[in-house]
Amino acid sequence: MRAVTWQGRRNISVEDVPDPTIHYPTDAIIRVTSTAICGSDLHLYEVLTPYMTAGDIIGHETMGIVEETGSAVTNLQPGDRVVIPFNVSCGTCHYCRRGLQSQCETTQVTEHGTGATLLGYSKLYGQLPGGQAEYLRVPHADYGPIKVGTELSDEHYLFLSDILPTAWQAVKYAHMPDEGVLAVLGLGPVGQFAARIGVQLGYDVVALETVPERRGMAQRHGVTVAAEHDEAAELVNERTRGRGADGVVDAVGMEAHGNHVAAALQKATAYLPDALGQKALENVGIDRTAALNSALDLAGRGSTVSLSGVYGGTATPIPMLTIFDKQLTITAGQCNVRNWDQELVPYVEDAADPLGVTDLVTHRLPLEQAPEAYRMFQQKEDSCIKVVLQP
Repeated sequence: MRAVTWQGRRNISVEDVPDPTIHYPTDAIIRVTSTAICGSDLHLYEVLTPYMTAGDIIGHETMGIVEETGSAVTNLQPGDRVVIPFNVSCGTCHYCRRGLQSQCETTQVTEHGTGATLLGYSKLYGQLPGGQAEYLRVPHADYGPIKVGTELSDEHYLFLSDILPTAWQAVKYAHMPDEGVLAVLGLGPVGQFAARIGVQLGYDVVALETVPERRGMAQRHGVTVAAEHDEAAELVNERTRGRGADGVVDAVGMEAHGNHVAAALQKATAYLPDALGQKALENVGIDRTAALNSALDLAGRGSTVSLSGVYGGTATPIPMLTIFDKQLTITAGQCNVRNWDQELVPYVEDAADPLGVTDLVTHRLPLEQAPEAYRMFQQKEDSCIKVVLQP
């Protein structure tokens, strides 16, 4: 089969690789019909190089048709249409029963002290072959796949794999009061959905984004937008009599702009031998924290800052005085997809498309054009906001 493979920093290629096969009775094989490039995939493209191996199959936003199931999979049969959550979870362990599937004890990557295995996401999260391919082996298919209908397009359902529940969790984790003011940092795909969810749930949403096309897309869904931090702060303060936002979602994460030292250190680790690069990230890695600092500034006293953008630095400096003095709550973590998907299915199947799932994709390309798509997405060229690859 053909698959998108990582070959080095900013080096993606589509290669012939062996077809996946059933390894365990709880596995399934799906034929991929749509697979998207996530903002988190750009971390593999750039920052997490020390945890990658040339030839790794990447991608974790995937859906398709069941081709084969292991003997223990009784909930699926060939021909079923399914969305595959990006995190692999068993459904029965302590954490899965608590709705924390991203911490699944069965699939935790204990070698690196990290949570549940993720599809196509480096040694740090299990080095499992990902879904930007013609076929995908799905572990724990007796629990993970989300079975969906056949009448609507892939793009109605595809984002249930990651970015839609990630955005939903981000807003839920902001612990918003009724009719409160929600600030959203970043209007990439997760930020777009977080802002739209906020509007749907009755909040007054102010979003900060530097890219005009992203601001324009959010405005179509009732979001108030700002191009600079000071403008966002003014809009928030107007709505709250100067108190600050009732909740903030940081949908940017560690690759925000604004810290050239951190950026240089992130890039330097990519050129170290793997063992040294991993140690550097694990012990002295720092993130670019422009978005985090902006979120803490926009937050009102006693409010919550919800981090949905990925942070990976172990030595990242954060302003503890501000957090303590403003009595802020910080929530964070990988999304627990299976904890939220059934709340979201009615939204994606609603004919009115209240979350605008059909108004997100800007580029639909064949799988073979993945290298071009990654470059375009990272560089924000051609007004690129979301890319779907079709095998």
